[in-house]
Amino acid sequence: MSTPAEPPPTTPAKPPAKASARRTAAPPKVAGPAAPAAVPVEVASAVPVPVTGATTLAIDIGGTGIKASVLDAGGVMLVDRVRVPTPYPLPPDRLVATLVKLVGALPAFDRVSAGFPGMVRGGVVLSSPHFVTASGPGTKVVPDLVKAWQRFDLAAALTLALGKPARVANDADLQGAEVVSGKGLEVVITLGTGLGTALFDNGHLLPHMELAHHPFRKGEDYDEQVGEEARKRIGDKKWSKRVARAVQTIDALLFFDHLYVGGGNSHRLTVELGDRVTIVDNVAGITGGIKLWDV
Repeated sequence: MSTPAEPPPTTPAKPPAKASARRTAAPPKVAGPAAPAAVPVEVASAVPVPVTGATTLAIDIGGTGIKASVLDAGGVMLVDRVRVPTPYPLPPDRLVATLVKLVGALPAFDRVSAGFPGMVRGGVVLSSPHFVTASGPGTKVVPDLVKAWQRFDLAAALTLALGKPARVANDADLQGAEVVSGKGLEVVITLGTGLGTALFDNGHLLPHMELAHHPFRKGEDYDEQVGEEARKRIGDKKWSKRVARAVQTIDALLFFDHLYVGGGNSHRLTVELGDRVTIVDNVAGITGGIKLWDV
């Protein structure tokens, strides 16, 4: 597995001031079990780490799991990640409460970065395909959840709940900012609950596209064809061939110079994807959090 060079800083916009169209008040509640307790992904080091400069709470919100850690000023994790399964149903207020509980055992932090699996602009959620369902992807869409998530200002809600300034971006954009080399047109895809995508031109993040919901094959979109539900249904071998075809289709569309594959299912691939494709560690979804504050 190759390791791409450190990209030049991206320049994300600060979350805009609240507008009347944005909602941070508690949306309609949807009954569900209490949020599960956080558990370490790995055994945390007992050796204290000296901290200088601003520290960043980095959160990777996924359709299957939610992870978090605290980064030092250089983007290095001060402790191992903690993780909980993503609870469903998941209206905004429950997500925020789950995050508050998850980070309770982590070291102190000065600011917050969060990657979200949907379209996000200025910290405001414009789409939330996983979290509008009753029990996760592939289950019934709940109208009350659609209404609850519509233009929800997640950055403002996290700022209020955690008491620190927060920024929120698409999760693939965040991961991509950590791994791209800054040379040419680079594409990042994440393989997890669904398919995440991010595009960079000479290290500069391009406007986000929800390619996951674009028609791919057999009348289904990328999420439906290469997401976690499809992988479990058809097995890793057939799923890997679909991913390879998806990469070929994306190349035909964008003529990328390099493509990076991340996400929790990237290690399940059983096929070679070519010289212009690099598999990257999913931890970039956390360490990329520092890039939201590189202004």
